[in-house]
Amino acid sequence: MSRPLQECVVLVTGAGRGLGSAIARAFVREGARVAINYRRSREAAEALAAELGPRARAFQADVTDREAVARMVEAIAAAFGPPDVLIHNALADYAFDGDARTPLDRLAWRDIARQAGTAVGGALHCLHALRPHFAAQRFGRVVTIGTNLVQNPVVPYHDYTAAKGALLAFTRTAAKELGPLGVTVNMVSGGLLRTTDASAATPEAVFDIVAAQTPLGRVTTPAELADAVLFFASPWSRAVTGQNLIVDGGLVFG
Repeated sequence: MSRPLQECVVLVTGAGRGLGSAIARAFVREGARVAINYRRSREAAEALAAELGPRARAFQADVTDREAVARMVEAIAAAFGPPDVLIHNALADYAFDGDARTPLDRLAWRDIARQAGTAVGGALHCLHALRPHFAAQRFGRVVTIGTNLVQNPVVPYHDYTAAKGALLAFTRTAAKELGPLGVTVNMVSGGLLRTTDASAATPEAVFDIVAAQTPLGRVTTPAELADAVLFFASPWSRAVTGQNLIVDGGLVFG
């Protein structure tokens, strides 16, 4: 079963700013109704919703809190109808600054657990809330946001990359279990993006190095990655599940 984007209600976690806001913009552009989830970025989320118009609205919830997510999904259902599409983009606070990263000898398990709580725990809580609707309509689309650092850890951001690696595994196991319900579950993995709040700390020289090593000769933008996310939510990907699409201009192959 497939459904045109114009008929979908889309929940984008962590959509108040950065990549999430680009994803929200892309779905509204294609005619979907979009729930802009935020944790603390209320002002930015509400400003984005106002800019995008009546097909978008901001909803607060910390995705690490299962009950808060359930309440948020109920509020979305009351406003737009239950979400058909989940884009799990939420990220625990992080800055991509290689000089300031936590090296292995100072890394604590709590650092990894904090990232995994948002990456994997957030996905789990959203699926708990959405599964009854997916099951009732025998349709759903789930897209998680990963990183090409899993394939090419050129900078060893241990906590962030470990959490995204776990999210990739969870994406694939969820695809196996939810497939019989007509639900596809895929991941879109970006590289360094120009520019998000998380990559604002990245030195300009690093952007230049990445661009020089990329076949397309430039750093991927949030809008470009957002367009790839649309594919996995669209009817064109109806036979694709459990996959990880790397969107980085060809810097990392497969």
